[in-house]
Amino acid sequence: MIKLDNVVATYTTQRGHVNAVDGVDLEIPDSMILGIAGESGCGKSTLMKVIYGDTGFPLDLSAGSVNYGFDNDRGQPVTSKNIQKEWFKRISYIPQSSMSSLNPVVRIRHQFTDYPATSKNKAETLEQVRTFIQKLGLPPEAIDAYPHQLSGGMRQRIMVAMATFQQPEIILADEPTTALDVVVQKDILMLLMELQKEMKNTIIFVSHDMGVHYQLTDRMMIMYAAKAVEYADTADIFREPLHPYTLMLTNSLPTIGDDRARAGLPGSPPSLWEPPVGCRFAPRCPLATDLCRTVEPQLAQHRPGRFSACHYAESVPQLKETIGHAPRLSDVARDPAKLFADVESALKLDEALELATKVEEPAR
Repeated sequence: MIKLDNVVATYTTQRGHVNAVDGVDLEIPDSMILGIAGESGCGKSTLMKVIYGDTGFPLDLSAGSVNYGFDNDRGQPVTSKNIQKEWFKRISYIPQSSMSSLNPVVRIRHQFTDYPATSKNKAETLEQVRTFIQKLGLPPEAIDAYPHQLSGGMRQRIMVAMATFQQPEIILADEPTTALDVVVQKDILMLLMELQKEMKNTIIFVSHDMGVHYQLTDRMMIMYAAKAVEYADTADIFREPLHPYTLMLTNSLPTIGDDRARAGLPGSPPSLWEPPVGCRFAPRCPLATDLCRTVEPQLAQHRPGRFSACHYAESVPQLKETIGHAPRLSDVARDPAKLFADVESALKLDEALELATKVEEPAR
């Protein structure tokens, strides 16, 4: 089991220090696929770097720890301080962009024998690589190509092959389907699922695409403004979220037969330089009260296996049919008065539209 204990990850910049991950506690059971979701800038990729042990300047693990649930060759527990020695043997990483990760002037076969640490000679390794990439749907001659000679999907399969060749216990996949078309994206997701079933390893998968999480993951953690706001089984996340932000994310997905338009979320995430007091989602939350604006909610268990950082977690499911949705188009067509059920909802919509259309005048 991977255990994150009050992890704080800090970037050092010319302006000062900023926490990109702030106080994340998490336990990830073995042999499961965990999804991490949230909008851009919420801390997903930074958290992956921390778990991988890639915390060189300007990123620093300024507080907390990561424990991986296994020992190294010396019988010492592996933590975030010594995990780098286990790269590719026990833990591996699939980055976002295959083209920027592969050396453009080196053939794949050379990168394959250099990338994973191996005690076998190169001839044996290359023969095993050819066999392995065929299992992943690649022709064996692909290892003789340069990266630019392969399609985007083939390059991404090469990255998956490099990360899984030694069957590590933990695989970190940071948006591995970014910039791929839908068909290739599905192929990569199916490939990851098949490998996980075969190897019985733990995959931590980052994506802002909730539909991808629904297809692939067993459990999910939702992040907002460097904080973990919900953690639960993926089925529960989609069926009955216990945090307003999660509810808005899941309601943004279109469903067959639902003719309601999707309403945007007013406002913007808070600045991590000066995060608000209390709940960081409060300025955008329809449930926010004075309690939310003054007391920060902690990620706590509200039901078995269900964790939420919301003072009113049990009230969130009641909003499932309204929050994040505009009125049904068919209802409005029959009765335009339904566009505003009452004065309060009309005012809220006006405020949302004003926020959404407000353009800041550029400085002169």
